[in-house]
Amino acid sequence: MNVLNVSSLNEQIKTLLETSFSHVFVEGEISRITFHNSGHIYFTLKDATSAISAVMFKGNASKLKFQLKEGLKVILDGALTLYKPRGEYQINCFNIEPAGRGALALAFEQLKQKLSAQGYFDLSHKKELPKFPSRIALITSATGAALQDMLRVAQSRYRLLEIDIYDVLVQGESAASAIAHAIKVSDTKEYDILVIGRGGGSIEDLWAFNEEVVANAIFYAKTPIVSAVGHEIDWVISDFVADLRAPTPSAAMQMILPDMNELYQSLDTIASQFSQILSQKIFNKTQELTHLFNSYAQHSIEKKLKLKSEEVQRLKESFRQLISFKMQNFTKEHEHIKSRFPHAIDSLVNHKLNQLLNLQKMLESNNPKFKSKSGFAQISQNSKVIDLSSLRENDIFDVQSAEISIKAKVLKKSHI
Repeated sequence: MNVLNVSSLNEQIKTLLETSFSHVFVEGEISRITFHNSGHIYFTLKDATSAISAVMFKGNASKLKFQLKEGLKVILDGALTLYKPRGEYQINCFNIEPAGRGALALAFEQLKQKLSAQGYFDLSHKKELPKFPSRIALITSATGAALQDMLRVAQSRYRLLEIDIYDVLVQGESAASAIAHAIKVSDTKEYDILVIGRGGGSIEDLWAFNEEVVANAIFYAKTPIVSAVGHEIDWVISDFVADLRAPTPSAAMQMILPDMNELYQSLDTIASQFSQILSQKIFNKTQELTHLFNSYAQHSIEKKLKLKSEEVQRLKESFRQLISFKMQNFTKEHEHIKSRFPHAIDSLVNHKLNQLLNLQKMLESNNPKFKSKSGFAQISQNSKVIDLSSLRENDIFDVQSAEISIKAKVLKKSHI
């Protein structure tokens, strides 16, 4: 009887599994995925009725182009092995492909969704390109046909331009980091525009422009960036992040550079328009100046002085006529007064003499000396002539005739 311990049995099973299932392709759905700090990935592959453990070690995991997610259907390329400490068998994955589509296509969609959620594609982050750039940088392969196309278009369209070339790898494993580094370096050199690009190729050839490191370099750059990768039908992540997407490298130069011939024509048009506008302005200003001159002539100091002088002359003449008229009237009135003055004086003197005689007669008539009627005397009090009715009992008063004056006292007053 051959008795085995657990370790020996697991070792034999491990050898049997690894020799019998050294290379298998297994399709299933990822579940219970764990990304370990070591870089290894642990998960379960399952279908409707069964499940099997799987592991992808760091070396192989680092080569994955897409992100493993819960529920993702995949095809594993690996080998069966046994984890002896627990007696559990699992699939050691060498490579993983998405079921139904390629890994690069899935990786593209995953990164696109991630960056879109982070706002990398938002229009608010897009920088405006200058209309007349003076310095630009081309980040591409110095030996590629794309560079020659861009230089040819630049030479034909806009020669007033300084172009610097940053020679980088545009495909391969190190291409993405080289492109990102060139973007960061050129972003510090105060260029007006950066152009990153290359000619057409397969999705694998263009993959460097789908890497997140390139997307980050574009997003955080301060200089406007144009993405010109592949042909018109090719879309890469850098196209979405860049401030402008050009369908081809040569099209990029046509889009960012003004056409000298069009500028010449525009200058001719502007010069003609300027000449017309200037002529019209001169005509308008001439008319305005003529109007101002005429207006000045009507309202000038000389004109005002002349008007005032004429007005003074009119006033002087009017005053002279008025004085002459007044003098004539005064002369007539003077002669009239002169002729009437003696008669008026005589009449006035006679009138005053008559008044004096009348007053004298009245005085004589009221003087007690001239009153001969007996029984009548003048009553006065405090040297004032008063009426008898104004006296009161016990009042002292004077009674005066022409010859006698008596001081008397009212003993009793009664009405008759």
